[in-house]
Amino acid sequence: MKPTLVLVGRPNVGKSTLFNRLTRTRDALVADLPGLTRDRHYGHGRLGDKPFLVVDTGGFEPLAKSGIVHEMARQAEAAIAEGDVILFMVDARTGLAPQDKEIAHLLRRAGRPVHLVVNKAEGMARAVVGAEFHELGMGEPRVISGAHGEGVRELLDLALAPYGADEDGESAQPGQGPRVAIVGRPNVGKSTLINALLGEERVIAFDMPGTTRDAIEVPFERNGRSYALIDTAGLRRKGRVFEAVEKFSVIKTLQAVEQANVVVLMVDASQDISDQDAHIAGFCIEAGRALVLAVNKWDAIDDYRRERIKQDVARKLNFLDFAKLHCISAREGQGIVGVLSSVDQAYAAAMVKLPTPQLTRVLQAAVQKQQPPRRGNVRPKLRYAHQGGQNPPIIVIHGNALDAVPAAYTRYLEKTFLDAFRLQGTPLRIQYKSSHNPFADKE
Repeated sequence: MKPTLVLVGRPNVGKSTLFNRLTRTRDALVADLPGLTRDRHYGHGRLGDKPFLVVDTGGFEPLAKSGIVHEMARQAEAAIAEGDVILFMVDARTGLAPQDKEIAHLLRRAGRPVHLVVNKAEGMARAVVGAEFHELGMGEPRVISGAHGEGVRELLDLALAPYGADEDGESAQPGQGPRVAIVGRPNVGKSTLINALLGEERVIAFDMPGTTRDAIEVPFERNGRSYALIDTAGLRRKGRVFEAVEKFSVIKTLQAVEQANVVVLMVDASQDISDQDAHIAGFCIEAGRALVLAVNKWDAIDDYRRERIKQDVARKLNFLDFAKLHCISAREGQGIVGVLSSVDQAYAAAMVKLPTPQLTRVLQAAVQKQQPPRRGNVRPKLRYAHQGGQNPPIIVIHGNALDAVPAAYTRYLEKTFLDAFRLQGTPLRIQYKSSHNPFADKE
């Protein structure tokens, strides 16, 4: 088993910066703002032939009794309980704080190996910086700079010393399944849906818009099938995004959509379908992602409202006719199994392999039923088709004068291919390649 290193400390001591260095990624959102990280964030690291897991946690305030800070503390406590080694981080520049003493007291009772890490010590004398932190009684302080990498290798050597090398291939990644991004406006229930699927409070679900700031990826397995669920920050209209942190959160959400195989778009049944819902759906389609539509909080509305929201979806999101619609209650766990089934179906459609002979036969049947219109004296000739890519499926059509094919006819072909191969839940792309006319340059 890989050892799990858990990064714990009060807000803004540099946990996410060290997480990114240990995992050699930029997965954790980093800014000079206390309380930026809120959920547990997992990553893979390696020191020579020793693989390990590292967990980033939100700013730990053990004395908080309510609100979002209390929820962050619960997430940190859950990470401590499942960790093998705790890296207790403090700030060299602000010095020892009363909150550090509270965290040290809690960690002593946790019964886990703890290493005291004094961060942000670039350009400072190590012996002088670490002196005041002996008061915590947590052993020899390890002075590092997570941003610059100073002392990080020595810290890892110490933390991983009790663990052997990877001799049995344990570092191999688990079986890859669909990457599923949960997107939508703020406070529609994205985190609640992920917790319902996992059966635990893995991410913070709080009745406050903007609770989730980073894109949190959670490995998940059901019925022997692996998934990667990605909880994302809620997307608001551009004109309502003021904080720099929220702008970074939007970027992380859009990146999550680009990297996903399937997107679950959640909308709120208690509110009307907004232009922002349509904009989010439009971005997912432009990215070519398979899509499942989930109308959440279905248990909170009456029959009249249910009928109205269905009409609203059909009218404002009519361009999502290829996506399966589910009416769910993430809080009560109603209908969520059907969402996962549709994710499987959409993923299979997005990754399908289409034989060239069948594609050509469908193309010829579509042309025979409805030929492309002329442009002047030229009528495009569509000769044969083959598959050019997956996620989404790309069909390349060869022929003559294909630059004259209008957009309406392309949509007709897209629908024909989707229907012919029963591809549910994914958009489809068509690319044209015209044959070169050997007489075009001759008089």
